[in-house]
Parts: sequence; C-alpha cells; structure tokens
Amino acid sequence: MAKSPEEEHPVKAFGWAARDQSGHLSPFNFSRRATGEEDVRFKVLYCGICHSDLHSIKNEWGNAAYPMVPGHEIVGVVTEVGSKVEKFKVGDKVGVGCLVGACHSCESCSDNLENYCSKLILTYNMPNHDGTRTYGGYSDTMVAPERYVVRIPDNLPLAAVAPLLCAGITVYSPLKYFGFTQPGMHIGIVGLGGLGHVGVKFAKAFGVKVTLISTSPSKKKEAIEHLGADSFLVSRDPEQMQAAMGTMDGILDTVSATHPLLPLLGLLKNNGKLILLGTVAGSGIGGMKETQEMLDFAAKHNVTADIEVVPMDYVNTAMERLAKADVRYRFVIDIGNSLSATKP
Repeated sequence: MAKSPEEEHPVKAFGWAARDQSGHLSPFNFSRRATGEEDVRFKVLYCGICHSDLHSIKNEWGNAAYPMVPGHEIVGVVTEVGSKVEKFKVGDKVGVGCLVGACHSCESCSDNLENYCSKLILTYNMPNHDGTRTYGGYSDTMVAPERYVVRIPDNLPLAAVAPLLCAGITVYSPLKYFGFTQPGMHIGIVGLGGLGHVGVKFAKAFGVKVTLISTSPSKKKEAIEHLGADSFLVSRDPEQMQAAMGTMDGILDTVSATHPLLPLLGLLKNNGKLILLGTVAGSGIGGMKETQEMLDFAAKHNVTADIEVVPMDYVNTAMERLAKADVRYRFVIDIGNSLSATKP
C-alpha cells in the first residue's frame, strides 16, 4: 500500500497544500527525503507566488495531482549538505527555482539547458526519480540536488530576489539569447506585471532603450519614473502605435491574456523579433548555469523584484488578488516568520 505523504520519507516537513481544484490552500504535514550525497537541504525563508502556482492549484493546465504544495521561487539558508557537495556549505544563502531534476545525459542537459530536457522534473506536482511527488516551497524545508541550487549573492535582499528565480530568468534568458543586450538597441516590453516590471529592469541594466507597451495609460508614470523605462506606448492608441512603427529591434511580450499580435509586429524594424513569454505554459525559463549568471548580473546591477511580502495564512487572499492582477508586482510569502504559527 502507498505510504501517506507524511510517511514517505524520513524528514518531517510542514507546508500549505491544495487538496482539490478549488485551489484552496491549507496546512499540510508531509515529508522530504534524507539528504543524499549530492543534495543540499535548506530552511525556507521566503517563497514567491508565481502565476503558474495559481494555474496549477486550480488544475487549469489539466495535470494537477493533489495534495499539491506549490512554490518554485524558493530562497533560504543551507542547513545540511551531502558528502559530495562542493559549491555550498551550511549557512549559505541559496535558492531553488522551477527545476529539481533532469536526465543529465541528453543534448539539452549537456548544453546546460536542463529546462528543455524531455525528462525534466519540476519543483512541484511531478513524479521524482524515486516515484514520489515533488513538493514546492510553500513549506519549511527544501532539499534538492546541488546542480539545481543557486547561490544568492550577499547584497541581494532574500525576499525581493525570490521572484527572480522564475520571473527573472524568464526575461533574462531571451534578452541574452536574442542579443537584445547591445547598448543603443530599442526594445519594447508588453505588459507591466510580474514579468514585465523585471524585464524593464534587466533591459535597462543591459543599457538598451526600453519602451513599455500597455493598454493602460495610467501605468505611464510608474513605468517611466519608478522602473526607468525610456518611453511609454498605449497599444490602444492608433496614433501612438502608428508613430512608433518600425522603430524596435525586439519586443518581449509578457502578457498571458489573449491579445492581438499584429499591431505589435508593426512596431518592429526589418528582421526584428517578437518573443512571446506569457502565453506558453511549460518551460520558458532557463538552465541552471544561466540562472546563476542571471543572479550574479542582478547583484552587480542591483536588480530585484518589486514585492509585497505576506504571511502564510494570507496566501488564499493573495491568490484571489493575483487572479485579478491586484499586486505590484509579485507576492512573496514570509515563510520563515509566519509558517510555524499556522501549524494545527
């Protein structure tokens, strides 16, 4: 007979889980594996709330297995390392993003693109190598192979760095891959939300000219004065769109809602590229090597997410607000200071 989540593994763990597709989260006792020789175990201090957590707990992608502990923007402090771990020691600040495993023998894995491995193991809601389910970061402790753990640079505040492990790498990776990093280039970023606001920050850190493209004129002040965009374009204003035609080298589209792409294509120069980020579920993130590179770059240029820190027992309200896009720009759960108080 299958063991209960609490008895599957030797290390007791506590978190919040969804039990069905209502998506309602509540306290949950489970267990994690013992620290293997290549594993890093850490005390979770903060975990970002990503839009994919909301899709997953409500089974909007049709692949949910319950009980589900979401969370793949996880940061904390190392409490134990396996005998073969070389890069981390007890006390180090670390993070785990969307991945905790892959095959390590395919072409993608050898190119440090574990995110495109056909056998990738996501941080939650997936069978692990041993057949048990993976549980995410809305929990007190995390364990993952060294390869999937990143070092958090000392000068970055832990809470505000958490969303970079998903939102950050999701915008950093295409900016690098498509060469949108040459000073003098002009890049458009569509949508001012969790992805878009970090996209503006990274693009500016690379030294390119950034135009924020939005349907809401009310976001202009925020985009320019607070986030540092060079200009602002209202996509519903035909005159503004006409005036900007053929001016951009590339566009990162971070909007997940259905919206017309044709007007955006008109903004591009010849051979310009429109990159869709917000419309594809699955793995648009980045490999582990690049995720570490992104964090080091963020530390050098002081790039963090704009966050609202919330206690664990606020999570269901946070999900309701996230569904209405009522957050600037990412929720982060203060696991370290509020989770243990919710134990039944």
